[in-house]
Amino acid sequence: MKQFSSILNVVLIAAVALLYYFHFSGNKKDKQTNAAVKHVDSCIGTQVIAYIDLDSLNNNVDYIKQRKKELEQEQSLIVNEYQGAYQQMEADRNNFIKRGNAITQQEAEEFQEKLQQRQQMVESSRQMKSQKLAEKSAKAMDDMQTKLKAFLNDYNKDKRYSYILATGTGLDYLFYKDSAQNITQDVIKGLNAVLNKKTTP
Repeated sequence: MKQFSSILNVVLIAAVALLYYFHFSGNKKDKQTNAAVKHVDSCIGTQVIAYIDLDSLNNNVDYIKQRKKELEQEQSLIVNEYQGAYQQMEADRNNFIKRGNAITQQEAEEFQEKLQQRQQMVESSRQMKSQKLAEKSAKAMDDMQTKLKAFLNDYNKDKRYSYILATGTGLDYLFYKDSAQNITQDVIKGLNAVLNKKTTP
């Protein structure tokens, strides 16, 4: 009986020691977890991220729409000029063929040579004008990016946003977007106000 009592005391002491260990080690882990959560919360609290939708900007900022319209008009002129030149060559070729048997071998060879020269000139002109248009388009895009960055620097002069990201067709890398952080309409309104003022004579 005395031996049983001693064994019981040992078991009870071991149980108390085990409970003591779990109680205080658990608190330590909880404190570490809480500290980590508070650290993450504090980091998130200092980082405010906004975004703008570039598709909406392109469709609603007057300055961008005007540049886009000008570039499209130039593109149409190049295409129309190219098509017109080929239609004229085709008409000249048909008129030449109508002469039928009256055409000599020498005349046919001379006509073919001149026609090839005209084709080369038309192709060369189209390539040169298309290249200039591409350069003008790239310059317009760089100009717009410069204006947008300048506007956003002024818009965010109070540093309320740590980052302002862009989203849109072909560059939508934001897998989740909180619409509360969408500042597109503010940017459209502000850009129109600033850029329309600069372009008004």
